[in-house]
Amino acid sequence: QVQLVESGGGLVQPGGSLRLSCAASRSIFSLHAVNWYRQVPGKQRELVATITSGGWLNYADSVKGRFTISRDNANNTVYLQMNNLKAEDTAVYFCNAVWSGYDYWGQGNQVTVSS
Repeated sequence: QVQLVESGGGLVQPGGSLRLSCAASRSIFSLHAVNWYRQVPGKQRELVATITSGGWLNYADSVKGRFTISRDNANNTVYLQMNNLKAEDTAVYFCNAVWSGYDYWGQGNQVTVSS
């Protein structure tokens, strides 16, 4: 079993920055992959960023150059650094981890970008 606890969401003005955290109950190296998704009501859930245990990274086209996914091995935490935020980034963000053939999810974290 894997528990994921998210933090770091909030309200920010356009052009601002936020950092989301996803703290895992297991070593992040035991997780095949950690993903960040986001979802807006009425819209399909979108995969935002991925990091694998081997350090491979991937980003959605909509966030390339603005968002960075990274890991803190000592704290079993994966981060999503979000810079130059836009109104269209407003969503509930979810941390997702793949472990032992199963998917695990954080509780969700609201990010609102508004002037």
